Amino acid sequence: MGEARRKALAARRGAGSEPAEPQVVDTLGGRMHVRWDEGAAATPHGQLVFFAEFLAAAGVFERWVSACPLAYRSGNAPDKRDVLGTLLLGLLAGHRRYAHITALRGDAVAAQALGMNKVVSEDALRRALERIDEAASAAWMRPSLMHSVREALDRPWVLDIDASVKPLYGRQEGAEIGYNPTKPKRPSHVLHTFLVSNLRLVLDVQVSSGKQHTSVHAKAALGRLLDELGERRPALVRGDSGYGNEGILLTLEQRQQPYLLRLRQTKNVQRLVAQQFARDDWSRADSQGCQMVEAQLQLHGWSARRRVVIVRQRIRGGIARERRVDGKQLRLDLAGPSVHEGELLWEYAVFVTDVAYPLEAIAQLYRDRADAENAFDELKNQWGLGGFTTQDLNRSQTVARACALVYNWWSWYCRAAHPTGRLEAITSRPLLLAAVGKAVSHANQTTLYLTPLHGRADVLKRLIVNIGEAIRHVKAAAEQFKDLDRWGCLLRYISDRIAPVIGPPRPPPRLPATG
Repeated sequence: MGEARRKALAARRGAGSEPAEPQVVDTLGGRMHVRWDEGAAATPHGQLVFFAEFLAAAGVFERWVSACPLAYRSGNAPDKRDVLGTLLLGLLAGHRRYAHITALRGDAVAAQALGMNKVVSEDALRRALERIDEAASAAWMRPSLMHSVREALDRPWVLDIDASVKPLYGRQEGAEIGYNPTKPKRPSHVLHTFLVSNLRLVLDVQVSSGKQHTSVHAKAALGRLLDELGERRPALVRGDSGYGNEGILLTLEQRQQPYLLRLRQTKNVQRLVAQQFARDDWSRADSQGCQMVEAQLQLHGWSARRRVVIVRQRIRGGIARERRVDGKQLRLDLAGPSVHEGELLWEYAVFVTDVAYPLEAIAQLYRDRADAENAFDELKNQWGLGGFTTQDLNRSQTVARACALVYNWWSWYCRAAHPTGRLEAITSRPLLLAAVGKAVSHANQTTLYLTPLHGRADVLKRLIVNIGEAIRHVKAAAEQFKDLDRWGCLLRYISDRIAPVIGPPRPPPRLPATG
């Protein structure tokens, strides 16, 4: 900024003179006198200081920053701590675009809480991420994601895999027209996500072009992830119909990994269902009214016969069929529970599995996947997993993994505050983040005055107490054991408190191999 502009700005702010007269504003509630205080250090995310203490006690933010491969040669370049701290603040605030970073530029309180010198601009953040190549980004982010979850995987858990479509509106690398049910013929990216279902935490995210939506493009990432987990591999891998194919099945069977995958409704699958419907040994209906029967099936392209479980459920309510006449006029056909007297309507699904769970438990085990679908929806709509898009695919991949990492940290933070239940971002951000904070420094001491914006301030304070107990536990253990893994200690403390709530499944027995 030039000297003339700086003097003009100082004159407008009233520097070196008496405070400017207040601005009179006549509101619907009466007259108010407004004064601008641009020199005060304030933040709309005052409770970030508690989350910063959580990260400091565990040491994960320092570990993430020190492992970052970002390097500059210029002395005027921003510090990488400022770059990563700005990205963290943007993700926590729920931003989805680089342009939204500008709203954080004046937040000196949040920057101080994270040990930053300043909040960098959107251009500085975008250029900094461009300096990290694909190999260096993977070598940095994938171990960080694994470290954020690994110590909590000492109990049986389920790995859910899913593919989400991310529509694009520019000329980005990998923006191709593929499977896009919500916006047909719109170019997109595909996010293959690997989730710890019991805890709703992310192990890895792979960003692919729009045409790479099938599971064959996630096969290598799945195999690599299972190999890295070693003895902490899941008790079960679960996926929808997009993953019930030979490539994924062989990847799992070669590692003796139990699985439960849904099959597509192909002609051969439908032929099997038609053959099995006449059997009289269907299981008794479970609590949801589902009946099950098992069979052996070898589809075209499969190398062996595999166990499949057919689940059917009678449709007892009314049915509505929507269709368009001549491609324009909408017509709705309503039907009762049966088409003709004595006829029944059923919906069915077919699963391929190699675990020997009781037959009656298979349907419920797959229905539990609905909780994982909630996590995928939260990541896509409440976090920036599908945002921060750039022209090159590499930066989108880096930010997607960074978003998953911050999501994991925030999830553990919310679990420490509320171990009896999980809080989604739409609930936890207003409760545990939003508060007007004003910092006052005097005699080398900073005092932060917080004004909660949430209506349940009494609940909020109890949650902050729970977080403080978790932090004190880690600090006390670190004083006794100097080489203690503070993050692992924190995860074990939180996991012990939520273990009765999540109710992990026991490892299933293996079925004998079939020829």
